[in-house]
Amino acid sequence: MDKSVPANLDGVPAVCAHCEARNGGMCGVPNSEELLFLSKQSVRARVPANSEIAAADEVVSRYSNIIKGVVKLTKLMPDGRQQIVGLQFAPDLIGRPFETHSQVTAEAANDVQLCSFSKRALDQLVRQSQELEHKLHMQALADLDAARDTMLWLGRKSATEKVASFILLLIRHADPIEQPDGDQTDGAGAQIHLPLRRTDIADYLGLTIETVSRQLTKLRKAGVINMVDNRHISIDNVERLASMSGDAIRA
Repeated sequence: MDKSVPANLDGVPAVCAHCEARNGGMCGVPNSEELLFLSKQSVRARVPANSEIAAADEVVSRYSNIIKGVVKLTKLMPDGRQQIVGLQFAPDLIGRPFETHSQVTAEAANDVQLCSFSKRALDQLVRQSQELEHKLHMQALADLDAARDTMLWLGRKSATEKVASFILLLIRHADPIEQPDGDQTDGAGAQIHLPLRRTDIADYLGLTIETVSRQLTKLRKAGVINMVDNRHISIDNVERLASMSGDAIRA
C-alpha cells in the first residue's frame, strides 16, 4: 500500500494541517518530519455512538486523538454496576502513554471521529522529543485536575450546581452547531448538543434521572437555558448559569 502522504508548503502533512488535534493537542508539538512519520502510521475512523473504543484491562497497542465528538470513560464494579469516571473531548488523547493495559473502558458517547496510531510509533517519538513527553505529562495533569473537579461536584455541590456545572463543561468544549440560517456558533450563549443520554448524565453527576430532569426544568424556568429538544440546549444567560454552578466563568 502506498504510504506517501501529501504535505503543504510548510512540510506538514495535509491531513494534519487543519486537524483539531494539530491545533490544540499533542500533535501540535512534533515537527513536520515527526508529523509525517506519525501520519504514515495513522488511521482515521468514525465510531458510532455507544460503541466501545477500548476495553478495560486490554493490552494497549494503539492510541487515538479525538478529532470530533465526546468519549466517556467508565469503570465496572465487581457487582456489575458501572460508573462514568471521566469525559474526553477533542483534541484529547485516548490512552495513557507508557501503560501496558487499559485501566478504563472508553466508549463513544455520540458519533466520534478518531485518528489512531500505534503505541510503538508514539513511544518512538516520545523517546526523541522531550517537548512531546512534557506535553503528554501536562495532559495527564489536566486529567487529574478534571478528576478533582468531579470529586468536588460529587462531594460538595447541590443538584442544581452539578447540572449547571455540567452544562458549563459542555460549553467549554462545544463543537460548532449549524443553525437553520446556515450560520455556526461556538455554543456559548447559543446552542449546545447534549452528547450524553439522561441516564449517563445522572450516572456522571451521581444523581437520579428524575433529579436531572427537574434541575433542567429549574434552569429553564429561571431563564438560564431553553430546551430546544431532548438533545439540544440553548444558553440564554451564561453568567447566571456560572453563578448557579458555584463557579466563576473561565476564560
